[in-house]
Amino acid sequence: MTKSDSATVTLADYLFTRLQQLGVKSIFGVPGDYNLRLLDYVEPSGLHWVGTCNELNAAYAADGYARLAGLSAMITTFGVGELSAINGIAGAYAERAPVVHIVGTPPRPSQESRALVHHTFADGEYRRFAAMHAHVTIAQTNLNDPRTVPEQIDTVLQQALIHNRPVYIEIPDDMPGVLVSAANLSTNIQRPAAPTTAQESTILTRIADRIYTAKQPLILVDGESRAIGILDEINTLVRQTSWPTFTTVSGKGLVDEHQPSVYGNYAGRLGDPNHKTYFDQADLILEFGLHATDTNTLGFQTLPNPATSVTFTDKAVRIGDDTYRDLSPAFVTRLVQSLDFGRISKPTNPPQKTVIPTESLPPTGRITQKHFYRRVNSLLRPGDVVLTETGTASYGGRDFTLPTGTRLFGAITWLSIGYMLPATLGAALAQRELNPNTPTRAVLFIGDGSLQMTVQELSTIIREKLDVVIFLLNNEGYTIERAIHGRKQAYNDVARWRHHLAADFFGAEDGHGARNSFTANNWEELDAVLQQDAIQNGKGLRWVEVFMEKEDVEGLLRVILEKQIAAEKA
Repeated sequence: MTKSDSATVTLADYLFTRLQQLGVKSIFGVPGDYNLRLLDYVEPSGLHWVGTCNELNAAYAADGYARLAGLSAMITTFGVGELSAINGIAGAYAERAPVVHIVGTPPRPSQESRALVHHTFADGEYRRFAAMHAHVTIAQTNLNDPRTVPEQIDTVLQQALIHNRPVYIEIPDDMPGVLVSAANLSTNIQRPAAPTTAQESTILTRIADRIYTAKQPLILVDGESRAIGILDEINTLVRQTSWPTFTTVSGKGLVDEHQPSVYGNYAGRLGDPNHKTYFDQADLILEFGLHATDTNTLGFQTLPNPATSVTFTDKAVRIGDDTYRDLSPAFVTRLVQSLDFGRISKPTNPPQKTVIPTESLPPTGRITQKHFYRRVNSLLRPGDVVLTETGTASYGGRDFTLPTGTRLFGAITWLSIGYMLPATLGAALAQRELNPNTPTRAVLFIGDGSLQMTVQELSTIIREKLDVVIFLLNNEGYTIERAIHGRKQAYNDVARWRHHLAADFFGAEDGHGARNSFTANNWEELDAVLQQDAIQNGKGLRWVEVFMEKEDVEGLLRVILEKQIAAEKA
């Protein structure tokens, strides 16, 4: 950290010190002429610079990093750079990933004189891009006065922590080296605890009474439990109660699926009928981290009955028709600590777990979505990060039984095709930083259409020496779009690529691609690939191209496709 004396520090060093105090070790981004002076401070500050191929990919990578590390940061340039990234920032906002988007802007004299500089609309207006970001970030600030910079930075970063959503920081090009007060750096930024409300004890008692008298209860874990930070409490509750526990699509992987009472993803009418019956007849559903979008609830069909539910969000608790606001996540901690688990009854008639019989598949038979994910499940191991891209992979990944300690990121609500490859870069890097003494691995399942959106970031994965296994599902285009509409239309086709050459083209060491690229056209070939030592224990980028039929879909996608076919016949 560059200091002029004990009381001051450069603006850049202040910001980068704060990020490191919050657990950020790497920053993603792309250089541009308005952020170059800021970038000069990144590596001297102790942060690792990860230059991505474009700003959109940087935003996707920062999103993936934040979901594991708890916070991430990226740097772009004014106008052209930040607008390239804004789609990724919007996705992070929708799905609650706290990304700090730092934008290098033109120097203060240019802005004050309304000079018609490049990367603007040549109209002297410099606030348009900040106005756009106000809609997709929870807090914004412009660091143009050294007297207020420390407080501005601290306030915005705290907002990212409180709301688990992106924030936006503008740094004029003449500001990175300006000296600011270092006094605040001796105190860490923390989430403020919500005051205990006068009615909290009453709410705790009311919930506890419901828990003690429940005869057919269940626990439903939704995706915002991660953002709220209550996973330890949820897993304690699951272990201590042994209540049947289901997850939503976005809650997949947030509870230990090897606990006897954990049933995996709840799929409503598309899943086990016995599970749906139990769910519909439950007299108490404890729902954590509600994320009630159509794609997360299978068209709103997996939402629990409000009358029998207690729903916990980051700011409120809903008991039936009553909503109690201004309750922090610490309320869940106090609830779990206050419960007398000896008074909690076991369910009187818990549902049986779904047992899927092992089917004998013809060795030379075409690989199908229905069986593929269960076939590759054995490859997954504790500590892996598993990522499933928008499309058939996001549906198939719901069938995994994840090893203890494995995290899964699936496409949920924003559904920006191509997100998962750069997100794999970010998540794999965060996982390695969090576990520096333990081998870590990311396993990505992505379609051939999605790959074409963001394929360049293979080069960054290779450069960062990350251990990543990619299953490329080659089904000749945008199969998810075919299922929705236009199953025979040419606009759902993509150009054919020679995928086995990708690793070499994007910079792998000579011979690495040839040794670590595999294809599977049938079950026999897939089984042989899964036994390869390069796949089981290898290093760096590994590649498996799996060929499937272009209209092969499962779950809700099959329902939608069958409706389309029926309409065509009608």
